[in-house]
Amino acid sequence: MHELGIVYHIINRLEELAKENNLSTISGVTLELGEVSGVLDDYLIDGWNWAVKKHDLLKDAELKIERLPAVTKCNSCNKEYATVKHGRICPFCKSEDTVLVTGNEMSIKEIEAC
Repeated sequence: MHELGIVYHIINRLEELAKENNLSTISGVTLELGEVSGVLDDYLIDGWNWAVKKHDLLKDAELKIERLPAVTKCNSCNKEYATVKHGRICPFCKSEDTVLVTGNEMSIKEIEAC
């Protein structure tokens, strides 16, 4: 379960941001997760709920997740398409010369502080 490692990475980053911005409490965090990031929401939330209880800055902070769609671009016909539905092969021209444009990212979008 690599999600717990991700949770601790997020918490470390939040602690840095809190220090830089003189925040004493964070009540909520919104993450953007790409559709093909490989991160499982349920495991991430379970790990989050367990870990935040151990950090005064984040006690009972809510984790919200916004999923970003995976989009692939075909280098042959320059069209974009839904990655999950069609995979690596372009549904328009059947080329395998494609590249993932979005959908693999993970970022902190918003922090709610008290």
